[in-house]
Amino acid sequence: MRFVDSLRISVKAGRGGNGCMSFLRERFKPNGGPDGGNGGRGGSVIFEATNSLQTLADLEYMHHIKAENGGHGKGASRNGHAGEDRIISVPCGTLIYDAETGEGCADLVEPHDRFVAARGGRGGRGNKYFASSRCKAPRFCEQGENGEEITLHLELRLIADIGLVGLPNAGKSSILAAISNAQPKIANYPFTTLTPNLGVLNTGDENIVIADLPGLIEGAHMNKGLGLDFLRHIERTRLMVHVLSVESGNYDKIINDFEIVRQEMREYDSDLDKRPYFVIANKSDEVEGKDAEELFSGLSAYFSEKGVKMIVTSALTEEGIADAANEIIRFAKNHPRPQSNVRLFAIEEKLPKSMPNRKRARIQIISLHDGGYRVLHRQLENFTERCDFSQEENIARFTRLLRKYKVEELLEAAGAVAGDSISIGYKEFNFYPDYYPDEDAEETAGETEDEDQSGPEESGSEN
Repeated sequence: MRFVDSLRISVKAGRGGNGCMSFLRERFKPNGGPDGGNGGRGGSVIFEATNSLQTLADLEYMHHIKAENGGHGKGASRNGHAGEDRIISVPCGTLIYDAETGEGCADLVEPHDRFVAARGGRGGRGNKYFASSRCKAPRFCEQGENGEEITLHLELRLIADIGLVGLPNAGKSSILAAISNAQPKIANYPFTTLTPNLGVLNTGDENIVIADLPGLIEGAHMNKGLGLDFLRHIERTRLMVHVLSVESGNYDKIINDFEIVRQEMREYDSDLDKRPYFVIANKSDEVEGKDAEELFSGLSAYFSEKGVKMIVTSALTEEGIADAANEIIRFAKNHPRPQSNVRLFAIEEKLPKSMPNRKRARIQIISLHDGGYRVLHRQLENFTERCDFSQEENIARFTRLLRKYKVEELLEAAGAVAGDSISIGYKEFNFYPDYYPDEDAEETAGETEDEDQSGPEESGSEN
């Protein structure tokens, strides 16, 4: 399977079901009253972390993800079914960003971590909901709300205990194969490893996850070579193991290779310079005789001054492999994974937007560049979106609401004239002012207060 660690995806929650307008008609009950059921809530889109995946490849061709719509309400007070949530499995270590703003939304680290990316729309209310002592036979109902829609950027940063780092062709894959159960591709040319490989070292008490990360070159922090594709995966490791190739036998070149890797990590993230590490001098079988003794003695002295341990190994002859594995096990026991510091940012819990105080909310009229005007008022916009204008009583309710808020007077004060296009929410109307006394203000006030209340949690309906 291809290793995919970054992709862009759009998600859309399900729309709420429409409410139903219906009246009870049974034998001996010719006028039984309203019995239209409510619409069901739309399904939400949820991302869940799992250990069964190591890549985002399963989502690579899923450019659009949509949850199920809520069912419509029906007569006999039958509510529509709630839409089924769409649960998307992603690997542990997946970061989720808002693709438009770049803001972090969630960091899914532990198995079963969940993030609700888009919430389903609320179902519309049936005419039974609106029955009251003042309106015993309402002949109107509501439409369901649209579900949330958002474009996300998913980025995978592997969660590993140990990260093998170094220049291309240093022998990192050979070391991983020698100390773990991994079987990476091994060849004698640079950039053999193009994607991270994971291996597990079983100590009997725990499984230590080791990541063989692709080699980097000078300028990787500026995205040269594999660049950032490599560096992002090192952020979650507890310990770094620098793998150096000593086959050249040149002391200055080996030290320079080490400093290149350290400098690139500092440029990418200064905190990586504080991460504990030790050094593996690999390919010792390529250097022999007195030159080898002088080389290893000089390297050992150099790293001792830094307080860093160096282990001489050869993946070919398995020299020093046991010592390297024991050092990894010792470190893992002395440095347990810090549960509180694993996440790069907390999961953002999206809460339903609260409605502003109706008495303080003021209507804003905005003149549009292409002509026409837009009316901004949360309550009016919600009412407009949920109103079914094919029903005469809904038109009457909407008219009363416009009178109550004196929308026509405000539009004329802003310069609107008859025939202008007026936008409220996602719907457009033509402006034809017609004034009436505010005799219905009290009745409308009671109706608009209901707009802030949600219907039954899993109700639904269909016209």
